[in-house]
Amino acid sequence: MKFFTLIIALISINFNQKADKLNGRYSYLIEDENQYVQKDKITFKDSVFVFDNKYMPKGKISYGNAILLENFINTDLVITIPKDQIQKDTIEFFMHDRNDANYLDVTTGKGKLIRIK
Repeated sequence: MKFFTLIIALISINFNQKADKLNGRYSYLIEDENQYVQKDKITFKDSVFVFDNKYMPKGKISYGNAILLENFINTDLVITIPKDQIQKDTIEFFMHDRNDANYLDVTTGKGKLIRIK
């Protein structure tokens, strides 16, 4: 009986982990003077993301209390996504400048990711 309970627990943990990852294709919009402007499209797969613009490098995703997107052409830019947003079709994110001392505490901009179905 203990082994059966252990197997069920491991299976449920695996299903929960998949739900906590960014996957799929999204439109990338940035707020500019109280309007959202589409910049590009992004494809997420587990721990990496790729812009449709072929000149942009692959980025990496770090999962923790907040989800961090890093490795843009502008290496000083970091995007954070609150973990509670990950299951939504429209995900709000915040931009941060890595040059600030406590850069995750200071927001330099915001935007939205809208799922493409």
